[in-house]
Amino acid sequence: MPVAAQHHDISPAIPVSMRHHLRVVGSGIAAENTCERCALNAICVPEGLADSERQEFTSLIFQHKRLRAGETLFHAGEPFTHLYFVKTGSFKTVVLLDDGREQVTGFHFAGDALGIDAISSPSHPSEAVALADAHVCAIPFASLTRLSRRVEHLQSYVQRLLAREVVRDQGLMLLLGRMHAEERVAAFLMNLSSRFRARGYSAHEFTLSMAREDIGNYLGLTLETVSRCFSRLKNTGVLDVDNRRIRILNIETLQTAVGGMERATGRKTRTVGR
Repeated sequence: MPVAAQHHDISPAIPVSMRHHLRVVGSGIAAENTCERCALNAICVPEGLADSERQEFTSLIFQHKRLRAGETLFHAGEPFTHLYFVKTGSFKTVVLLDDGREQVTGFHFAGDALGIDAISSPSHPSEAVALADAHVCAIPFASLTRLSRRVEHLQSYVQRLLAREVVRDQGLMLLLGRMHAEERVAAFLMNLSSRFRARGYSAHEFTLSMAREDIGNYLGLTLETVSRCFSRLKNTGVLDVDNRRIRILNIETLQTAVGGMERATGRKTRTVGR
């Protein structure tokens, strides 16, 4: 599966039933708040708010910015002022290591928040780069903090955002420390599948917006190893791969592969032989 030269959005096409909710505006600041008409408000807007509290929260989200593939939303070292919510498109977050190398720390899709890793510091420790044309909404963190002092649900909301970041970091440590190469790739695909399912998209078919080099960087693998793992999953009938288009043919076997590719392959071989 050669790496495509162009960028693709990792998210499947927005369902027709949801398209009328999404209003793309120009880069910069939009004066009109559109949260109530956004198809992602159930993901971005905290649950349990009274109508007045919900209105106060959504009124803080006033910046609507578009980025082209390859553009940077924020750089490492820039002052931390806003949290960003991905409305369309996808991003990767990257940190610069002491030896000058870059480390991909995460991939972020529609409904995800960016900038959470800077909450405890005055500046961003990472940079966020658009993998495809993207549209983000921003909320001033100082304003969110002031409002959360009055609204208990918002305090829990911020805590959940932080907890999600901790869980993500723990998941990455598990991938890099305990899993073999094939397990890492299988776990990566399972994670994408579950995230798409949570957003109402297909859990079995999607397009990767990140290059294989980025996947390898994130998983601690070489490009060649990632390619071999995809080929092996394809040859064993777990995946159908067409460039960056992925179709999971056997999600149960893919899930089993997270616990050991050799075991998963052996089970499949015995089944076919019967």
